Amino acid sequence: MLSDIAIAQGAKLRPISEIAQGLSLTSDEVELYGKYKAKISTKAYDRLKDRPNGKLIYTTAITATPAGEGKTVTTIGLTQALGYLGKNAIACVREPSLGPTFGIKGGAAGGGYAQVVPMEDINLHFTGDIHAVTTAHNLLAALLDNHVAKGNALNIDPKRIVFRRVMDINDRQLRNIVIGLGGLGDGYVREAGFDISVASEIMAILCLATDLQDLKERVGRILVAYTYDRKPVYAKDLNAQGAIAVIMKDAIKPNLVQTLEGQPAFVHGGPFANIAHGNNSIIATRMALKLADYVVTEGGFAADLGAEKFFDIVHGYSGLQPDVAVIVVSVRALNMHGGVPKEAVKETNLEALAKGMVNLDKHVENIRKFGLPIVVAINQFPTDAPEELQLVQDHCDKLGVRWALSQVVVKGGAGGAEFAQTVLDVLEQEPAHFRPLYDWAEPIKTKLSILAKEIYGADDVVYAPKAERSIRDLTRLGYGNLPVCVAKTQHSISDNPNLKGAPTGWTLTISDVRPSLGAGFLVCLAGDIMTMPGLPARPAAEDVDIDAEGQIYGLF
Repeated sequence: MLSDIAIAQGAKLRPISEIAQGLSLTSDEVELYGKYKAKISTKAYDRLKDRPNGKLIYTTAITATPAGEGKTVTTIGLTQALGYLGKNAIACVREPSLGPTFGIKGGAAGGGYAQVVPMEDINLHFTGDIHAVTTAHNLLAALLDNHVAKGNALNIDPKRIVFRRVMDINDRQLRNIVIGLGGLGDGYVREAGFDISVASEIMAILCLATDLQDLKERVGRILVAYTYDRKPVYAKDLNAQGAIAVIMKDAIKPNLVQTLEGQPAFVHGGPFANIAHGNNSIIATRMALKLADYVVTEGGFAADLGAEKFFDIVHGYSGLQPDVAVIVVSVRALNMHGGVPKEAVKETNLEALAKGMVNLDKHVENIRKFGLPIVVAINQFPTDAPEELQLVQDHCDKLGVRWALSQVVVKGGAGGAEFAQTVLDVLEQEPAHFRPLYDWAEPIKTKLSILAKEIYGADDVVYAPKAERSIRDLTRLGYGNLPVCVAKTQHSISDNPNLKGAPTGWTLTISDVRPSLGAGFLVCLAGDIMTMPGLPARPAAEDVDIDAEGQIYGLF
């Protein structure tokens, strides 16, 4: 089979103006970024808002493993399969970060014959949205330090500045730094650090805002520091929100591209689900629901991360309710949850496969708590033995959930036709009774306890002294009624990446609680989680090259 990039480069794309015209978007609502990319004016939603919504299909997965589950390819492949069946469908996915693109994870445009294109553009600078987030975020950081250096009229305590800087490359050297070294004109010395851009609160705001004015107001609420007498200082106190809104005026518009088979796709916003809320923009999803009969979206990583955050955070700010949830599994990934090392996942091992099924069980249990019907998508690999696939199918039958084989990676939409029909049948036969898991008005510790016990399977929650202080301060300031966004490892349902399957008998550890008041949630750091990843021993960047004709190689 050809590489992902070779398949993408060999595809015959339709002009994006044709894709937009097929969605009944007007020429005034479409801003072309070359021949195959466009931004869509947010004013299009105002024209469309009285249309009935299409059905929202939410794609999630079992706990991530190096063996691969295939959530993004399933999301895109399902959209192609719905198109293959003659249905009007749109995909809504997040924008890839350059960090994993040049690190270890790879891109986020799908793979094989289930991709959004132009793949190279989407995985690189695309339309500049993440660069806009990076610039806007660092402008606020610069304004904050400049204010302190130029008289400090707000009486900011330099040791209580809580706003860090960001960049869109994995760089462990920048996690903890000292800034302001040099002469008198070089500012003041203090400890600081960088997060990756997709963990920026401004990225979260981009994805949760309903329009540009809402974005501007949310930016004004960002907590940046405390004064010497412990009073909070917000971005609006620095008069930063107007300039940041100007930087973000184009980034807030959804990006329209297409699948390999010509279905429309909105690729907009890119928060990670392990260190942020992990879902594409509300603006894009709302617009897609007005333009199509079926919208397929996804959350980052497994159901305990991206899906939970959509159901408990995104829903609360948007009213968006999925009509069905797709849980993606693969035999290879289930084998790893059964204790098989990565190098042996292709070998048939029914005992390990059966043991690893507990991870699927837990995610099915979790989705049911939100009142959603479920389809398990079995992402089929060429190495899967018939008896392995049968074991997974029989297990799904015992769980009482519908299942379907998916071969979208090797066959595109045609390889997902039966899968798509199963989703359509469930939409017709099993109504959703959606409900969030907790009430935002409950205390911070109560909300964390519900997540720990109900979603992660922990026995209890313990708090480091720093987390205890943060919870007291945030509750005192009146922010205890915000939803919680747990930042934890994606490699386990627990906070320990080495625990596979569905761990029990463990305690969730919260090391810190960071306020994202503009985004409207509290980031609760669990276990040993980092907001600035590092590069692996052999970064993917070493394989990427370009020739004299501009042809890119090695990008997956």
